[in-house]
Amino acid sequence: MPYLLVALVVTAIVVLLAWRGLGTADEGQNDNNPRPTLRPKNRAPRVVAPDDDPDFLGEIDRKLRGEDKSG
Repeated sequence: MPYLLVALVVTAIVVLLAWRGLGTADEGQNDNNPRPTLRPKNRAPRVVAPDDDPDFLGEIDRKLRGEDKSG
């Protein structure tokens, strides 16, 4: 019986926290309480890693095929 009571209390707490979380997402945006954004608007440009750069990958592909004689 005590386990059932603990389970009910924990379930009620989880439901309450979820309800409050959903309630803040549904409220209208006002200027007095702005929500933080996930991405700042003035971010530094994204750096492309060498394995994501199409020019780098094309150069490696040419070297593997033997088309590039530069080295």
